[in-house]
Formats: sequence, C-alpha cells, structure tokens
Amino acid sequence: MKLFVGNLPWSVDNSELESLFSDFGNVLSANVITDRDTKRSRGFGFVELESGGAEAIESMNDSDFQGRKLTVNEAKPRT
Repeated sequence: MKLFVGNLPWSVDNSELESLFSDFGNVLSANVITDRDTKRSRGFGFVELESGGAEAIESMNDSDFQGRKLTVNEAKPRT
C-alpha cells in the first residue's frame, strides 16, 4: 500500500521517513519530495509498505513528529 505523508518537517530525509514507518511492516520505498530547482524538501513524501498500511494510517495520521502534526492517508494514483 502506498501512503501519502504530509506536513513533514523540512529536515526529514528518505532514511528518516523509512525508519518512521518501519514499525508497521516492511518498507518497500520512502521518498521525500524535493523542489526541482532548490533541492529542498517540499514538506511531503510517499511511503510504500508491503503490509500494515491501514495500521500506519490509523496510528500516524494527526500524530506529532518533531513538532508537526502529520497527515497520513492512502496515496491517490497519478492522473
């Protein structure tokens, strides 16, 4: 299941995002989205879990992480 993770702190990188969700199952990928020009984080990312996606959403949505309230839900497919 692919998850959207919003309102990430600017300092979070891919490995931190992966470790944040590793308690819920095997993380297949974790990507913080960066600005094409500045290479700075855009404050959101995507995590793909082999299993445990629903539990991750339930537990992590509206949770506090480094002073920011995360938004976690199932990612919508690109159009």
